[in-house]
Parts: sequence; structure tokens; C-alpha cells
Amino acid sequence: MAAGNELLSFRADEYQPGVASPATYDRRNDHGVLDFDAATDENAVFGGVLPTHYAGNGLTVTLVWSATTATTGDVVWNVAIEAHPDDAFDLDADGFAAANAATATAPSASGEVQYTDITFTDGADMDSLAAGESFRLKVTRDANHASDTMAGDAELHKVIVKET
Repeated sequence: MAAGNELLSFRADEYQPGVASPATYDRRNDHGVLDFDAATDENAVFGGVLPTHYAGNGLTVTLVWSATTATTGDVVWNVAIEAHPDDAFDLDADGFAAANAATATAPSASGEVQYTDITFTDGADMDSLAAGESFRLKVTRDANHASDTMAGDAELHKVIVKET
């Protein structure tokens, strides 16, 4: 697989709401979005299988998002991966690797989307996820981070996973 090629993507309505602080499903016009609060860390989890044609070059996760009303300020996004290797992972507890983060500036106009990339190197950085394995990906708005200055909700539209 060539670098930059899309491996899989997730829509907002494909998320698995967690027990603690889940993002809220909403609609903007006819677009499904997940609302992430400005005052509380909230998250969304997506489940998938890393395609067998993944070549081991690491992953780039692109968050496609907008702001409910804000046109200034920054959002701090965290993304973490949890691999489910064969006969080795207990689904009764979370096992996400440490999150990678990116700080992104709000779109310049209401209704516009922003594309924010977060990269993972192959190996422990992505919980040693291998081609053909089941996994979960957790997206969190780190609302209490000093660099998260955008007022109002951040609306997550899609998550795109590409080979780095």
C-alpha cells in the first residue's frame, strides 16, 4: 500500500458511545456530527479492522471537524489506538496506547470544515496494531488543556485513517 492511501474511514454515526463522557450525536443540516464540549473532556470510540494490505508504514488519522459557532480559538484533539491481537487481549478492560495529540485552529467561518492530521509510527505508538487485526480508535477533545481555547462545541464529521 502506498503512503497516503486511505485504509478506512468512519462517519459520526458509526461511533460507540462510551460509558464515561461520550460525545453527543447531533446533526448539522443533514450532516451527522459528534459534539465535543468546550468545558469537559469528551470522547468517541470507533471500531474496525486494519486492512490486510496495510504495509507497516504507520498511520495518519485525519479528523474532519467544524465548530458549532466559533470562528477563533484552538481545539486540542487526542487520538489513541487499542489493538485486539489474537488470543491475547481481554475485552473486559480498556487497553488504549498513549494518545497522540494535535492542536488545531477553528475554521475561519461557521459551517466550514477543518482537516487535522495526527500521525502514529508503526509499533508501540499504535499499540502494535497489525494488518488484519481488530482495533478501536478513541478520539477525545482535551477541553481542559490550556491550549484548547475555542468556545462552544467542536463537531466531528468523519475520521479518515491513511497509511503514512
